Amino acid sequence: MTHLRLSYQTVEFGNIDIHLCTLRDKQEFSDPDGIAEKLGISSATWPLFGVVWPSSLVLAHHIEGYHTGSKRILEIGCGMALSSLLLNKRHADITATDYHPEVGKFLLRNTELNQDKPISYEQADWASNQDHLGLFDLIIGSDLLYEDEHVELLANFINAHANDTCEVILVDPGRGKKNKLSTRMIALGFSSAQQKPLHTDYLPEAFKGHILTFLR
Repeated sequence: MTHLRLSYQTVEFGNIDIHLCTLRDKQEFSDPDGIAEKLGISSATWPLFGVVWPSSLVLAHHIEGYHTGSKRILEIGCGMALSSLLLNKRHADITATDYHPEVGKFLLRNTELNQDKPISYEQADWASNQDHLGLFDLIIGSDLLYEDEHVELLANFINAHANDTCEVILVDPGRGKKNKLSTRMIALGFSSAQQKPLHTDYLPEAFKGHILTFLR
């Protein structure tokens, strides 16, 4: 079995520290039983779940000051689940999902690393309606749209798990899909807004993407 090289880092949010065990870089790969391959995840895309992307940092910093109250919250395509770990630290009602078969293991490891309670997690396929997630008041995600076909799948998945009154916050790094998603979400009964993040001095480079907000 291939030995994955790992990295440890701490991301600071005011007086809150979130500790993360991630893949060392985007070159790591281990799928000895072909589980990911059977899901359509190639060796090139396999490591993408396991690093912290700029969009993930933007989402976490944006959600840091969000008043969650008693909202039931879903993170879609969580990857390293930075926002979920932060919300869990704040005792929010958070559920995380991803398609990659290794995400759940890293999520458990990182939750324990932060000495917090386990986060509800389900491996979810946007193209399937067989999950057991239920409905949510707030749905979040970052860097989710890579292909045109993802737009319809994501919008339908969100719609299937959104309460009648729901807010959706997605961070898009600028892959050219955000307007198509907005059009689809409006057709599903959501209002749509886009904004640039105000402060991104925690990133090494300027962020070219947007924060998308949908309300119903």
